[in-house]
Amino acid sequence: MQSPSNLLLINGVACPCPIYGIEIIKSVVVDSGRNANGEVVGQKIGRTLYKLNNLEWRGLTIDEWDRIESALNANGFFAKVTFVDTDNSTKTITMYPGDVTAKPLFAENGRYTKYESCKFNLIDVGKVGEV
Repeated sequence: MQSPSNLLLINGVACPCPIYGIEIIKSVVVDSGRNANGEVVGQKIGRTLYKLNNLEWRGLTIDEWDRIESALNANGFFAKVTFVDTDNSTKTITMYPGDVTAKPLFAENGRYTKYESCKFNLIDVGKVGEV
């Protein structure tokens, strides 16, 4: 069993540390265009958006993966996600899961017991506030 970490919480559920850590992608949304001289003019709108990319775990038991999947689905489509950013600050934002993949490794009595790999990414919805 992998021990939970405080690096990633989904709807309050602590996840084990992903095998490659957490790949944090930050996007700045800009309202831009070009002026009469062909120069780009614009300004930042909203806040920085996040994507937690390539979250992957190896060797999770059925119970560990079920706990993570249940956390992803606890509030329907959106999830309240808390993670440690690259500056070691803690962020809590509303996100949704991208493709969720699980590759079974072992089965017993017609039931999966362990997974070779489980993965997904989390994408910022851009909203401020609670899920």
